[in-house]
Amino acid sequence: MKKQNVRTISLIVCTFTYLLVGAAVFDALESETEKRRWEALQSVEDRIIRKYNISQEDFKVMETVVLKSEPHKAGQQWKFTGAFYYATTVLTTIGYGHSTPTTRGGKLFTMCYAIVGIPLGLVMFQSIGERVNRLSSFVIQAVRTSLRCKRTVASEVDLICVVTTLSSLTIAGGAAAFSRFEGWSYFDSVYYCFITLTTIGFGDMVALQKDNALNRKPEYVMFALIFILFGLAIVAASLNLLVLRFVTMNTEDERRDEAQAMQALQVAVKLEGDVITSNGSILSGYEGHDGQSLNGTNTSSMCSCRCICLNGNRHKKHQYKLRRSPTHIRHLLPEVVPMQDLNYDTQSMHTIGALNGSGIMTGSHLGMGMGMGIGLDVVDDTENRSPHKPPHKLLKRNVSLLSFRI
Repeated sequence: MKKQNVRTISLIVCTFTYLLVGAAVFDALESETEKRRWEALQSVEDRIIRKYNISQEDFKVMETVVLKSEPHKAGQQWKFTGAFYYATTVLTTIGYGHSTPTTRGGKLFTMCYAIVGIPLGLVMFQSIGERVNRLSSFVIQAVRTSLRCKRTVASEVDLICVVTTLSSLTIAGGAAAFSRFEGWSYFDSVYYCFITLTTIGFGDMVALQKDNALNRKPEYVMFALIFILFGLAIVAASLNLLVLRFVTMNTEDERRDEAQAMQALQVAVKLEGDVITSNGSILSGYEGHDGQSLNGTNTSSMCSCRCICLNGNRHKKHQYKLRRSPTHIRHLLPEVVPMQDLNYDTQSMHTIGALNGSGIMTGSHLGMGMGMGIGLDVVDDTENRSPHKPPHKLLKRNVSLLSFRI
């Protein structure tokens, strides 16, 4: 199984396990509080109905009026300033939900605007995060050079520490400002900053929703927008170092597998009819006698054998060109006994020739002989023998052709 598949399955298992653990923890922390609040609200509702002697239908109407009028208490939300704030929450995928379009045209434009704006915002924040990491690396190198440290190059651990420090300072500073302007506790302000910069955006706490701040406090609006944009850039720098590193691991493994496949294709021994790869598989495909190897380079014939026809003792040459790629594959080269000036015994040739119904031993039967390990009795040719060899001397050799050490 490939590393990509193993990593994907592991991520799925870990994610669902993390979800189950989170659900159990939230259940233990929030379920009892939710139950108590619901009981308290029901008690207050019953008390109001009895006190003012109103029906359930009238109370539902009053409840609807209170809920619908809540957003209007923050002032106008769709003037240019409020609309810009809403567009920012759409582009950054925060989505507080404090103001939502009610017209059909507004909803349609929101969808079209998000389709183009969200990828644009992600690319922008990613680019800003890369610039922040580059600037941090330059600063770290300059500081280490001034301190005359032996190692001046910034590592990923150094950049992670810098980005984490910047994120913490951004959240701490923003929480102090929002606590002052909104009247929240410092813990709630930290919670709001974290939910905003991680683009979770629950909407339970939203800035600029008191005393018509969107229209009356432009400096506060500017601060809130700068905080959101700058904070998201810092978070993008963190994602660049942490999350994207794991995301690109699958791509790196795929490229590595492709490179290994190409290398395995190059490291192959080619016969004139088939390609025998290093893992033992045979790829069929005839390329002819142009002397071209797998990668297109001219290679010389590595070995050849002469088979003797029994019809008229005429020599018919069957040359099997053994080719290889430029890479050194000595461990793939066959152990071949030179066949010059040697003739096969008539009986042995008749036995092998019976395989195809003729006296000629073809390349395919030669391959069968090689695979089966047939021992061929080879005798000296009396007519074309070498002068250095004695006549009529029987040379018996057990020839194992093309026995590969793979």
